[in-house]
Amino acid sequence: MRLSFNRMEWAGSMGDLGTLLPLAFGMIMINGLSATGLFLTVGLMYLVAGVYYRVPIAVQPMKVVSAYAIGLALSPQMITASGILLAVVLLFLGTTGLVDRVARLVPKPVIRGVQLSTGILLLSKGVFLIVGKNPLQLMDGVPEPFLMVQSIGPVSMSIISGVLFGLIALLLLRSRRFPAGLVVVASGAVFGTLFGAWRELVGIHVGLHLPEILPFGIPTLPDFSFALLALVAPQIPMTMGNAVIASRDLSFEYFGNESRRVTDRALCVSMGLANVFAALVGGMPVCHGAGGLAAHYTFGARTAGSNVIIGVLFVALAVLLGSQAINVLHLLPMGVLGMLLFFAGAQLALTIQDVQTRSGLFIMMVMLGITMASNLAWAFGVGICMTWIIEKGRISI
Repeated sequence: MRLSFNRMEWAGSMGDLGTLLPLAFGMIMINGLSATGLFLTVGLMYLVAGVYYRVPIAVQPMKVVSAYAIGLALSPQMITASGILLAVVLLFLGTTGLVDRVARLVPKPVIRGVQLSTGILLLSKGVFLIVGKNPLQLMDGVPEPFLMVQSIGPVSMSIISGVLFGLIALLLLRSRRFPAGLVVVASGAVFGTLFGAWRELVGIHVGLHLPEILPFGIPTLPDFSFALLALVAPQIPMTMGNAVIASRDLSFEYFGNESRRVTDRALCVSMGLANVFAALVGGMPVCHGAGGLAAHYTFGARTAGSNVIIGVLFVALAVLLGSQAINVLHLLPMGVLGMLLFFAGAQLALTIQDVQTRSGLFIMMVMLGITMASNLAWAFGVGICMTWIIEKGRISI
């Protein structure tokens, strides 16, 4: 296994914080999930995935579950129930090999359509964070909930930090001496501290914090039934499209034969096992993802060392600070997280360059439109159906 811990790996390890942290903040603050369990799950999944897959691999919240749970302020019991059900489904698909049959039915334009749609979705979410329209920002009524200063003149601090650190990232994107991701995260934390986020560190105590087992109890039958219909059913197609098939495809594009362990079956099993652990310790449902992988790669991750770095950091936060781990992460302004998300989305969207047929481009554009109007799960299904109709009917676009 190739491991490197140089500046580029440190920078790359931070690349996906823009996706992870806003949803993690929301599920801790709104849904009441355990910060200890959540960050411990993320850290251990990064570590285990890096050691097993031997290449950079992403760990992300499950988007449908997270967005729905935050939007409706669902109880932690319902979220735990969704994690258990998702674990069962993913382990079944992975251990039986059924996922391989599903993957063979998905043509390349649909895979690229998933990547394009996910990329544009991440890019737009990054813009929402920068302009102060993220649900967490709207709930607090301010663009930077953890800063004392909200604007300079008519310009909000989220726009100022997003544009400022976006320019820094753009200038340093190819620099090996000053890796963009590392510079942005470190200087972003300093920026947040100077403008009032230091208050989040007051009263923090370092100690040994172990997670509780089933901190919210065992979910009830109504919890499971609601989670199955409202959370799990729409999440599975998106997970198959983005976290399994598109993630495997992108890993091979980036790392070639080094990513031979990144198979559809392995991805299902690792996500299934991670969600068993997350449910036990009160964390959030987690997955891999093409968008997260693109983010890590964009900012410099080239070996599994990036996974080890970010994994150790999250485990240390969880074990040493427990529920106060979230306070340290509040040092990063929302605008900075939005900028990271913007660059990750742009990188992922660019993977469509190898599709040159008109029919392939047409399918991707339709999938993008459906994703923006509805969701990626519907786009995934429509893309497969359209490809089959075009190929079987020999329709020219």
